[in-house]
Amino acid sequence: MATAGTPAETVNAAMARLAPQVKVDVAQESAIPGFYEAMVGNQLVYVSKDGRFVLDGSVTDVEAGLDLTEVAHAKQRRATLVEIGADKRIVFAPDKPKYTVTVFTDVDCPFCRRFHDRIAEYNALGIAVEYVFMPLDIHPGADVKSEAVWCASDRKAAFTAAMSGADTGKATCANPVAETTRLARRMGINGTPTTLTSDGTRIAPGVAMSPQQLLAELARLEKNPVSAH
Repeated sequence: MATAGTPAETVNAAMARLAPQVKVDVAQESAIPGFYEAMVGNQLVYVSKDGRFVLDGSVTDVEAGLDLTEVAHAKQRRATLVEIGADKRIVFAPDKPKYTVTVFTDVDCPFCRRFHDRIAEYNALGIAVEYVFMPLDIHPGADVKSEAVWCASDRKAAFTAAMSGADTGKATCANPVAETTRLARRMGINGTPTTLTSDGTRIAPGVAMSPQQLLAELARLEKNPVSAH
């Protein structure tokens, strides 16, 4: 198969033959020799530069001990995180945070509630937690509750109460819930709580749920950030 030219042209030509209904969002050079990488919906695929081969799945650089697919995902998530400004977050932070994480949350998610139960511990360790709403479809009404929390006069107090199971009421106002949910899905996030560093690196749930483990992981990533590769 002849090459189509630019990364976008090559990827679009290949995907048009393979799955004409899908939309290619990003196409660019890959760290894998002879391949481009592309975001197709929430999925990362690799397309050979001659347009013949499409690979779907994680690719690991054995020599470097690096998951190249996660590196690519982190870079894409970082670009989207920029769109979620401070005006779309509920922040619990110490006076002088050492680290900041974004946590996609759902007020009816049991694990999200367990995470927030320890928010004082995260803050005491110097970790600022910036919550972004992502109500899940499996929790009917979570979107209404999220909106009510956002519209409260004291959002942090309302959030903490909601995480304790309190009735949120049904207050409405202009709010970012639908937008942040859409952006989360664009990043391939489909569960809560999902914890991301500022460079888009996803923290393993088992690590994020422990304040001490999260602190250690953030210190490790500070020395060797995934997106730097």
